Order: sequence, then C-alpha cells, then structure tokens
Amino acid sequence: MMHPFENADVATRTDQQEYVDFFPAGYRIGRTKYIFVTGGVMSGVGKGVFTASLACLLQHWGLSVTCIKIDGYLNYDAGTLNPYRHGETFVLGDGTECDMDLGTYERFLDQDLDSTNYITSGKVYSLILAKERRGDYLGRDVLVIPHVTGEIKQMIREKARTGGYDVVLVEIGGTVGDIENLHFVEAARELMHDEGRDNVMFCHLTMVPYNEAAGEQKSKPTQHSVKKLLEMGVQPDMVVCRSQTALQDKIRQKISLYCNIAETAVVSSPQIDCIYKLPAVLHSQQVARLAAKRLAISLPHLAKARIRPPMGLYINHDARLAEPLRLAMAGKYASMRDTYVSITNALVHLEPAENVRFEVSFIDTTAYDDPNTPLPAEVDKYDGVIIPGGYGTRGTEGMIRFIRHAREKSIPMLGLCFGFQLAAIELARNVCGLEGADSTEFAEDTPHPVICLLPEQEGKETFGGTQRLGDHEVKLVPDTKAAELYGKTSPKERFRHRWEFNPEYRETFEEHGVRFSGTTPDGRIMQILELDDHPFFIATQFHPEWHSRPLAPHPLWRGFVRECREQKHRRESAASAAAAAAAEPAASAEPAAA
Repeated sequence: MMHPFENADVATRTDQQEYVDFFPAGYRIGRTKYIFVTGGVMSGVGKGVFTASLACLLQHWGLSVTCIKIDGYLNYDAGTLNPYRHGETFVLGDGTECDMDLGTYERFLDQDLDSTNYITSGKVYSLILAKERRGDYLGRDVLVIPHVTGEIKQMIREKARTGGYDVVLVEIGGTVGDIENLHFVEAARELMHDEGRDNVMFCHLTMVPYNEAAGEQKSKPTQHSVKKLLEMGVQPDMVVCRSQTALQDKIRQKISLYCNIAETAVVSSPQIDCIYKLPAVLHSQQVARLAAKRLAISLPHLAKARIRPPMGLYINHDARLAEPLRLAMAGKYASMRDTYVSITNALVHLEPAENVRFEVSFIDTTAYDDPNTPLPAEVDKYDGVIIPGGYGTRGTEGMIRFIRHAREKSIPMLGLCFGFQLAAIELARNVCGLEGADSTEFAEDTPHPVICLLPEQEGKETFGGTQRLGDHEVKLVPDTKAAELYGKTSPKERFRHRWEFNPEYRETFEEHGVRFSGTTPDGRIMQILELDDHPFFIATQFHPEWHSRPLAPHPLWRGFVRECREQKHRRESAASAAAAAAAEPAASAEPAAA
C-alpha cells in the first residue's frame, strides 16, 4: 500500500491541504532505515566516533550504510571556521570543507563521502531562500515547519535514495536543547512520523560523570538530557553512556527505569586508549543486533556461527610492548589538538602495522618566532619532525626554524601543505641563497616570492570555497623517494591550499639539490619536494593524512615512520659503540713499570 505522502509533489497541494511533502521522486518508504544520533549534557564526548563505530559494525554485518553529519551553525560549510574554535576542517574528495567527524566516518567505513553527507543550517537556509526567490513555494508563507524541517528531510531522503543504502546514520551535532539544533531534532521527529516507527531509531549519547565525593557514577545529567529530548517528542531507543570506566550495573538499571528503555539498550562506552577499539566494545554489548531488531531488519551475516568485530588489528595490539618513537608536531595550533586530528589518526594507523607507539610533543611555534629564543633543549632527541598545515603569519618563523634544524641535523621531516610552503621558504633562504625569500601571503613586497597565489585566485577577495580543494592527480617523477614509497605513478591526493610554489624558481631550487618529485599532470604546479642528501626530507602540498585508513596506512606516512625508526636505531648503535669504546682501555697501552 502506498504511503499517503509518497511521490507527492509540492506543486499539487492546495489551500485546503495542510501538508507540504518533501519526498524525492521515486523514493520508497521502508527501503532505507534511519538512525539518528543525538547528544546530551556536553558536546565533544564522542558522538562522531560512536556513529562511525555503529556504522562500521552494521557494515561488517553485511549492510550498506553511510553517515550524515548535521551542524547547526549558519556557516555554509566549515571552510572559514577558526581551528581554535572548531578543530580541524576536513576536506572531502569533491572539495567539500566540512566537520572533522566526516573524516572519522571515512576512516571507519573505508568509504569516500561527498557534500551530500554534510548538512548545515547555512546550507538549508541558503537553499530555502533561493527557492523562495524563485517562487518555488507557490506563495506560501515560508516557515520553520514545514519548510525548514521539510528541506532537511528532503536532503536526508535524497542521500538515501541515490545511494540505495540499507541504513543511513545521521549525527546531529551539539547537544539537545541547543537553539541552533531545534529544527534538526524536529525534522528527525517528523521523519519518524512520516516513515513509520519501524524505520527510524534514536540513539542518545550522554556523559555519565563520576562523583569523587560520593564515590559513584551519577545518572542525573543523563536523565535530564533524555527528559529534554522527550519534551521535543523523541523517545530514545538506546542511551549510550560515556564514562571514565565501565557503567555500573545500578546506574544502568536507574537509567533504564527513568529513561523508559530496556536495560540492554543502555550501552556502556567507557574511556579507551584507541578509538578503533570501540566497535569491539559495542560488539560485546550486541549493539548492532539491538539496532537491527529495533529497525526490523535482518543482518546478512547473522547466519555465521561467529563473527568477529572489525578492527581486530587494534584489539590485539599491545602498545606497552611496542617500540616508542618520539615525534615533534611543530605547528601554530598546538594548543588545540583537534586541529591535527587527521595527523594523529594517520600515526595511530601505523602503530599496530609497524609495532610502534608514538610519543608526540605538540609544540606551539609562536614561542620560537623570535630567532633569539633557543629551540627546546630536547629538539635533538626527537626521532622525527612533522610540520602541519595552517594559514597566516603567526608561528611561521618558528616552523621554519624547526624545518632548518631537521634538515641540518638529518632528522626525518614530513611537511604537510603549509609545511611544504615553509620548507620551500627555508630552502630558498638557507640553501639557494635567496635572501628575504618569503610567501606573498606574509610579505607582498618580498624580493623573492617563492610562494605566491594560485593564478586562479588572483583578485578574489572572499575566502570561502576559493581554494584548490579535494582530490587531484599527482604525477610522480621516477627514481625519487616519493615514487619509491607510492609504488605507482599517478596517485590521487587531497588538497586544501590557496598559495603555491612559484615555478619561476624551480630551476634555482633544482640547481641546489631540491627535487620536485610530484607535480600536476601538466607539470605546472609543484606538489612534492624532497632532498636527495637527507634521510627523509619530504614536503607535500597536499594532505596525505586525509587518505590514510585504519587498515591501509598512507605510504608517505609509513615511509616517514620507518625512517624515524631507522634513524633512532642508528643513533642508539652509535651511542652504544661510543660508550663501549670509552669503557675499554687502550689496546696499545704498555704495562706500568715496577
């Protein structure tokens, strides 16, 4: 039987009908199931990781899944957000600048996402205002309900329809009760009303704090956040409890009673040392089966006698037995760790694969912009240096000093995007003899603009969406370190930059031992530089960390880590040999006279 709203056209409605329907052409109710993930008490406690982990489990059980992230801010996308306020801006293959949770989804699902996986209030309102100006709403007064909530439902359904997914997981950012998220929660409630109760599920993730004075976990914050959700017409089907330690039985029972859900649907999500172990934690509590039962769907692999949780490599890795490597992350946003979340993930991907554990020092290079300020005393003890991305002048001279130190002391160095540009400036000044070399981003009147604007960006005054973004082909030069590490000639990499290397200086650089081992297919834009006479000095105009996956570490990151380990072993061997030589008496020494 056809649903009364199915395949309806907004243009066919009359003044005698209240409903305005938002269903894509050809959409079939029940084909796709939906799981909405909301948060309570406080933000930043792991909704994105939970959403990705549940999606990973459902995918592991044989279902076709994808994830959508919803953010309430009025920015069209995350391209102009300050990293200190919002953390990393992740970039998708189609060039969408988005929330870092999209990166988490891609890594857990090993799936490339696109702009339709990301919804903001800015996108919704931009669409609505454009439609209103065109007269698409046929003279109706445009309201939050049904138009704003309807367009949100339309976006979600369109993603489900075009992808043919079994399950779409939708994470609503922030917390329940935030004014900027009210229309998204309402849209989720309406979607449940439209689609039917068996087709929509709600998971509510909340913090369960530990009261030191009472010596117990407290459920009251969870109760209040669920109460707020109930006031909005949504009864959660699962409550996921974030806590420092495993959820106590009595707290589980209390949450079950007060929040009106089964005890089995109160899920414990304790603090773990690696996010890739969370699918196993959820698997042990039958979370995927609970979701499948609630949505009245079968898991294709359920007939198997036993199915192990995904990410087994991380479950079996014991970091305590792994070799430690000390790395310096020398950047300008070091006080905001979420700015570099993809980099830290790329390193985590290598820990079980290479049987290492990383001890990363986040160094704010702003403190070292002054050349009279000495670099930290432990700078020579690092096994490798990472120069991450960024924009603006602050902290750049400090980053350049770390690059120079790594080059002169033969410490493995990997520069990323901004790190490529600063490496070029350092080489121009201190190797090529181009005094005063700089980027036109920092110094428009520099005598040697080795870094300048992309030609297509000249004259543009706005910043949002005006960069070179997304996946682009990189042409590798044979017989280079980069080509050796990739093992292929034309990989695709992900970019986010506005300034580039000035090709007028290419010949000068190459005369001084710099190799541009990766370019655009036409050879116009330099995309990788390296030094032949250095153990590992590579800088990329792209972000290799955005293509690294838990079970497939990026080859450049793997090469960097392996060289860090090799350099560490060489230093340790040299130190041991020197100590042994100092301890032995001189072989030619004559015996003392009687």
